[in-house]
Amino acid sequence: MSELASRNPLNVKLDASRAPKVRSARAFRTRKEEKQYWILLTALIVFGVISSCGLLLYNNPVPVTSPSFIPVVTRRVVALVSMLIAAICQSLSTVAFQSITNNRIITPSLLGFEAIYSTIHSSTIFFLGATIFVNFSGVDSFLYQVAAMVVMCLILYGWLLSGKYGNLQLLLLVGIIIGTGLRSVSSFMRRLLAPSEFDILQAKLFASVNNADSAYFPVAIPIVIIAAALLLANAKRLNVLALGKDVSTSLGTRHQSSVIYTLVLISILMAISTALVGPLTFYGFLVATLTYQAAQTYDHRYVFPMALAIGFAILTSAYFVMNHIFNAQGVVSIIIEMVGGLTFLILILRKGSL
Repeated sequence: MSELASRNPLNVKLDASRAPKVRSARAFRTRKEEKQYWILLTALIVFGVISSCGLLLYNNPVPVTSPSFIPVVTRRVVALVSMLIAAICQSLSTVAFQSITNNRIITPSLLGFEAIYSTIHSSTIFFLGATIFVNFSGVDSFLYQVAAMVVMCLILYGWLLSGKYGNLQLLLLVGIIIGTGLRSVSSFMRRLLAPSEFDILQAKLFASVNNADSAYFPVAIPIVIIAAALLLANAKRLNVLALGKDVSTSLGTRHQSSVIYTLVLISILMAISTALVGPLTFYGFLVATLTYQAAQTYDHRYVFPMALAIGFAILTSAYFVMNHIFNAQGVVSIIIEMVGGLTFLILILRKGSL
């Protein structure tokens, strides 16, 4: 007689569905979900590579045998590298930010990165003139913009996340207020500009990978690699922080210091992306929302790669379609923002709250 039969002396028929389920701490609930994850991730990476090759080689007016072929491809490589940097910064920072705030609606844009970027350029052309504004380029100006955005966010973090009254809700509220105030100031200065100066400024404030300068890459790429690597190395801790302050503290995590550390990395990535290609308000939200639907796991070791693959695939495919099919490269960011905004509204209406 088996052990199971010995525990059932009355020979009652046992229901297999009522047997105790085996618990697991794996990232995926089933092997099938894990297999689907790797298949989808591989497909997205391949799709991104194909789109990248299309951007580099498709509809190239210069033949491969021509000496001018390499310079033309090099120019397109600059735009492609800018897309990769923007995808890394926006996808990783948005997912991490939503994890530490335990909210899948809000994004780092609420901290006012775009407003600071707009105010810097608006005040430059307003007080110094169009000539100085046009010459306001190079690595020094890039580092100045990044430093201004990071320093302001660090001041907010140090003030609002320290002490017994520090909390993320207050941080978000103050960030929204400061962002709204800065946007109002920059809008007021733009209204007082001459039409020619306004056109120059508006072209700079419009998000596009064509705004990126390859001279920024030796500075931007190492910073992005270091910040992204630190964020990826912090993936396991983010799994705990996503459970909330009370739970993460009970599990032995220093919640406040961990949140500040993560927010510093987020601010650096967002500042680099905004200073390089311009403001992308809803792009990160769109990527994060699609990632949660595709990854089917809460483990950031798997969520981050999926977010990066989706973000890069969205940018490269959007630029390829708009540039080579509709001949409307300038509207790519507008369409991405429109789709992201619609996704935001749909999610708000379905959820009913922030």
